[in-house]
Amino acid sequence: MSTKIHVMVDALGNPTAFFLTAGQAHDLEGADALLPHMQAETLLADKAFDADQRVIDPLRAAGKQFVIPPKSNRKVQRTFDRELYKARHLMENFFCKLKQYRAIATRYDKTTRNFLAAIHLAAAIIWLN
Repeated sequence: MSTKIHVMVDALGNPTAFFLTAGQAHDLEGADALLPHMQAETLLADKAFDADQRVIDPLRAAGKQFVIPPKSNRKVQRTFDRELYKARHLMENFFCKLKQYRAIATRYDKTTRNFLAAIHLAAAIIWLN
């Protein structure tokens, strides 16, 4: 019934990659699709991405850094850079700009292909501004 948009943005908050899943899908499904193509050296993500086998271990193996706050139920709590994590607002800012386009905020398109095309078009306009 709904769609979840997974986005990877650069250091300026401009989108670099998109992936769509069903609304009930976990955020890690987007991570599985987007992280192998990540060009950046550091990943800033929220607590939903605190998964050793699917996110943290592959990033360490690739020699990349990550700033992910640990979940409260984690047995071994790890530290994270709180100051660097504050830059994550750039992704939230992108979603705010994207939701200004009514067709995307309300998802008028019936097919995933058309909805993703509308997202790409809106992202291109955001990128140019």
